[in-house]
Amino acid sequence: MHAFRADGGSYTDNLIGTLLAIFGNLLVSISLCIQKYSHVTLAGTKDTRAFYRTKTWWCGFVLTCLGEGANFVSYAFAPLALVAPLNAVSMLTSSILGLIFLREKSRLKDFARRYGLSFLGCILTIGGTYLSVAFGPNSHEKLKAENIVRHLVGWPVLLYLLLEIITFCLLLYFYKQRRSNYLVIILLLVALLGSVTVITVKAVSGMLVLTIEGTMQLDYPIFSVMFVCMVASVVFQARFLSQACHLYDSSLIASFNYILSTIFAVVAGAVFYLEFNNEDALHICMFLLGVALCFLGVFLITKNRKKTKTFEPYVTMDMANGVPTIHDKGLVDFNGSFSYGALVNNDGVAPATLPVNQEQPPVISRSTDGVSDLKKD
Repeated sequence: MHAFRADGGSYTDNLIGTLLAIFGNLLVSISLCIQKYSHVTLAGTKDTRAFYRTKTWWCGFVLTCLGEGANFVSYAFAPLALVAPLNAVSMLTSSILGLIFLREKSRLKDFARRYGLSFLGCILTIGGTYLSVAFGPNSHEKLKAENIVRHLVGWPVLLYLLLEIITFCLLLYFYKQRRSNYLVIILLLVALLGSVTVITVKAVSGMLVLTIEGTMQLDYPIFSVMFVCMVASVVFQARFLSQACHLYDSSLIASFNYILSTIFAVVAGAVFYLEFNNEDALHICMFLLGVALCFLGVFLITKNRKKTKTFEPYVTMDMANGVPTIHDKGLVDFNGSFSYGALVNNDGVAPATLPVNQEQPPVISRSTDGVSDLKKD
């Protein structure tokens, strides 16, 4: 196998970018599980510390930073269309770690019926990831400032950005003025911002790598423009995602956000960086098949997750002991355990009781014949 293609693209660079993206997504998934475990541990004990004062939470935070850093650097080596579908690795790892942390003891038949879709989704995601990596675009270009400016002023990119701006303004009008809080509208806004994010991240990451290698790129105005656009798009993405999380289930958001963001990222890579120009029809079709399998796998993984139900307590009075007891209305079945996301803390949490002072002052009532009786409530 040749080390380089005729167009100068390097298989080694693509391999480095792919491995960095996979490693980064693995670290992000592990870090999220560690942080969830920190929250569960605090909730299941009488520890009054805040979550950010625990070592486990900070360990997860450090791993998150390392994982996101690896993802950031991966854009400098591999094409956007190759890195974007690899976010499915994060959901795949989260699903596997969630099943491990559940530690449920059930029959094989019940376990297969409950988690069969998740296993099928994992298999499809693994197969789709392999196809997308094996048949993905292999074009690689040194992201110098001159090359980025040349791409930016090309008419396909200008037309693409114009269509994105018009679509974004229309969606924002319906979302803000018409109060159309549909999930697809919010996630389309996130995906449109995400396409700008991946374009700018690849440019900033590529120029930083070239600067570290000895070719200064940070003094060009295009670097500052790309950096500002990257930060702004990330901030507004997080804002729209936060609003979506207040309205809809997080599993549904994760699934559709991955699908829409990946589609727009692949299109952005094809238009802005011309990543599919030197690919034949067979490679493109196999790559699209792999991406479609990843979409289906992620959908099945998130579909099997339990939806979060609110805890609505009610209070009853134990007439024998005079102690009020807090119960659930039946919306949530704790079964003596506290759940948080994919993790479950089986600490046997008993129903909470409120102490009541049973020693009430005696009430003196005088009967008609003058004899006093002492009565207690």
